[in-house]
Amino acid sequence: MNKDQLIGLSILIASIIGIGVYAWLLYAYALIVLQITAFIAIAAILGILAWIGYTMATTPPPTPIEDIEKEIESSSKPLNTESATTEEKPSK
Repeated sequence: MNKDQLIGLSILIASIIGIGVYAWLLYAYALIVLQITAFIAIAAILGILAWIGYTMATTPPPTPIEDIEKEIESSSKPLNTESATTEEKPSK
């Protein structure tokens, strides 16, 4: 049995034991266990939403696509100084 299989078996056994403990607690102390479970579930969801909001609020906006296209076009043009100077000069 390799290390990954041993970890998987440990997680399986711990999960089954956790289900049993939760069932026993639910039978013995139903109201408080349900209240704690509901609180943890709602706190986890709201915590994830808070993390997403914080990340969105602190991340700078992406570069507009137009700027990226201009950058690609300018980097792909050949460096021909004569054609560049004649294009830039206004005709009379």
